[in-house]
Amino acid sequence: MNPASEPADSAAVRRANLGRVLRHIAEHGPCARTEIASATGLAHGSVTALVGDLIERGLVGEDEAPRGGGRGRPVRPVRLIPLRALSMAVQITAERLWVAVADLGGTVVWRADEAHHCPPGRPEVMADAVAAAVRRAAAANGIAGWIAAAPGIDPGAPPPELLRVVIAMAGPVLDDAAQTVAVAPDFGWLRPVRLRELLAERLIGSGYVIDVINDGNAAAFAEFHARPRARGLVLIEAGTGIGGGVVLNGRIQIGSHGVAGEPGHMPVAMDGPACVCGARGCLVVYAGPEAVLNAAGLGDTLREAGLSAANSLFIAALTAGEARALAAADIAARALGVAVVGIHALLDVEEIVLGGTLAEWFPWLLPGIEDRLAGRRALTPALDLTVLPAVLGADAMLLGAIEYARRAVLADPAAVPVLSSRTGG
Repeated sequence: MNPASEPADSAAVRRANLGRVLRHIAEHGPCARTEIASATGLAHGSVTALVGDLIERGLVGEDEAPRGGGRGRPVRPVRLIPLRALSMAVQITAERLWVAVADLGGTVVWRADEAHHCPPGRPEVMADAVAAAVRRAAAANGIAGWIAAAPGIDPGAPPPELLRVVIAMAGPVLDDAAQTVAVAPDFGWLRPVRLRELLAERLIGSGYVIDVINDGNAAAFAEFHARPRARGLVLIEAGTGIGGGVVLNGRIQIGSHGVAGEPGHMPVAMDGPACVCGARGCLVVYAGPEAVLNAAGLGDTLREAGLSAANSLFIAALTAGEARALAAADIAARALGVAVVGIHALLDVEEIVLGGTLAEWFPWLLPGIEDRLAGRRALTPALDLTVLPAVLGADAMLLGAIEYARRAVLADPAAVPVLSSRTGG
């Protein structure tokens, strides 16, 4: 080993171990140092030192009442101080900005939404609006003031630090330093936009780490963590079209160009109708809301009154057993069944989750999907696959961005500054 690299490597190992300890306390605390050592495999002396570091940063504290039981002296369990480190998520939609702030335990402590009035094709104007929303949310009379006034908050607790801001928006996001949005047709962005850089320029000196992720990936990440036993999950979500995301072993998979987990443009029929993407027979032309509602005879309602109104009529027709609505749902179900079989064959995931309008139509879609899966289940019964409706609804994208930020903070507690003096906790 090169001696010059030893200090850096040692610091990196300690930083990683600090994250291991904090994650264990966040997930299993309050817990004793011996329990942490046993669970993480770290030496007891190392755990004592790492817990001391976390206490100095105000991230954990010792319970006042010692815990007895067993031999030796009573122990003082350590617990998370969740309000010490805050994360913010901003979901960008075509018309609004949705903002939420959560603590290190994942509890949302502040949220708001506002119209942004940004013209299409002007990413710098959108960056201005997002940066202004972030500044307003982080202002002292916003988060800090809310926390100070909240019932049950210890006035001597360490001051909260906003550490990370995650932006969730439609469009593939590249895994480069600028977290470039490759294209975002919903916003009129037809060329790559270095969105992270635009935001960093406008929030210079804030100290926040800024990340940009695809909103479908954020929703998939949230659904994955809402189902703690899953190791792999694919989300297929219908809104204006069909999007989604892939999460394997706790990590979002974006592929080489940021477009992995876009099931709407999976071909499910070789000679199907033309799709706007240039291919034929894509899933979205059979199971997308526009295709399904048109097939059910609700196209005029969709165009004149919008998706929500047309969808309400569609669900009422399904409930009443109307033949045209049931036929439209059956076409969508068979197409989804083909897509599900292909996804499972390629990725071997345990769960495929249907979100958006697909979750609302789930009772009428599942029989057709299961019919497509029957042969595979009979041939390989050990390869278990469950198709489920999403559980988080419209909040999934915002909650996924929060969870993404929270886990990044838990993994790197050294980003939280050491307190200048002990203020409690």
